[in-house]
Amino acid sequence: MEAQVLAALHEASGPATAAWVQERLGGDLAYTTVMTILSRLHAKQAVTRERSGRAYVWLPAADEAGLAALRMRRVLDGEPDRDAVLASFVSALSVHDEQVLRALLDRASADGPAPADDPAPTGRPAAATEPGTGPASHRPHPSDEAHGD
Repeated sequence: MEAQVLAALHEASGPATAAWVQERLGGDLAYTTVMTILSRLHAKQAVTRERSGRAYVWLPAADEAGLAALRMRRVLDGEPDRDAVLASFVSALSVHDEQVLRALLDRASADGPAPADDPAPTGRPAAATEPGTGPASHRPHPSDEAHGD
C-alpha cells in the first residue's frame, strides 16, 4: 500500500491532500487508512508534509527505489552486527549487482569523503566481501590499487 500511495503522490502535479490520494487510489481505502500510510511514510522520511490550513499536503521525498533503500537501511540499523549483515548481503549479490555496487562505491570514493556519521569513512562498506568469498579471502579489485588497499 505504501508503494501505491507513493505512486499516487508522484502522479500529482504538486502537493496533494490525503483525500486526493484516497480518490486517486479508487476510494477503496478509508481516509484514516490513507492518513496512517502517509504518516508512516513520513516517519520513514519517504514523504514530506506541510500545513495547508487545518490539513497537511504531502509530497514524495523518495521514489519506490528510495523507499526500498530506506527499508534496507532500517533493517541494517536494527541489527547488532552490522558488519556481518553487510558481509552476508554482499556475498550473496549476483555478478551484475556486484558490478553496480562497485561502480557506485568507486563513484562515491571519487566524490570525496563520506559523511561524518558514516561508519565507513572511505565510502566503502567496512566488511564488504565478494560473492562466494569469506572475509579472509578477499579477491583484489582493480580499483583497490587506486585506493591503496
